[in-house]
Amino acid sequence: MKALLLVSYDGTAFSGWQRQPNARTVQEEMEEAAYRAFSRRVTLTASGRTDAGVHALGQVVEGDFPEGIPPEKLRECLNIQLPPDVKVLRSCKAPEAFDVTRQAKRKTYCYNAYFAETELPLYSRYAARLKRQPDIALMREAAKLLEGEHDFSAFRASGYTSRTSIRTLYSVNTEKTAIPSGTLYSVRVTGNGFLYNMVRILAGELFAVGCGKQEGITRAFETGERSALSVTMPPHGLVLVSADYGITELLP
Repeated sequence: MKALLLVSYDGTAFSGWQRQPNARTVQEEMEEAAYRAFSRRVTLTASGRTDAGVHALGQVVEGDFPEGIPPEKLRECLNIQLPPDVKVLRSCKAPEAFDVTRQAKRKTYCYNAYFAETELPLYSRYAARLKRQPDIALMREAAKLLEGEHDFSAFRASGYTSRTSIRTLYSVNTEKTAIPSGTLYSVRVTGNGFLYNMVRILAGELFAVGCGKQEGITRAFETGERSALSVTMPPHGLVLVSADYGITELLP
């Protein structure tokens, strides 16, 4: 039985989604939990890989599970075996032809960072700390340049290639929220796909522009040069919010 799982995890103690030697990963943790629950090996595939330290609120995972188990009960069976930092929120049956990686129509990520004079322990696990307080108006102005279809080759980590670097960003929204002794800034991005480190790089550029850096997005699009942009933000501020397949009855 092919089934889909909606999964949430705290990426702090994981070396990313994908199974790898001598490292704790979300895929391995979930596949081992499935083996303990069903006494058979289940290979799980995610909507996309997340890197070490990156979190997920709504990662979508596909796998072939034993027949005879109601698909909505997979959530309970797996959660009993899973550790506190990864849990299945929902489970349902998937069409046999469904492809969790290729059929995602859009994904949403959110990058969180905060400014405060003193490090805030309750935020530092899930948000990067900024050295300066950015101007949200400048960030929003720069964010508009990122929306639409562009060649985002400058917005990926050096040494990484892909079949195409053309991506469409449907929205790039920046928000700020007052928190005790500081301010929390969020960059929420929805697009049809993302290059390696793309969200962390564009978030770094928006924070830098907000702190007075001359905007380099236009030059980055024109030249494809990574050097036109600011630093890559650390992974712990990044959250995979959702993957949308346009099929609400699967994971409403």
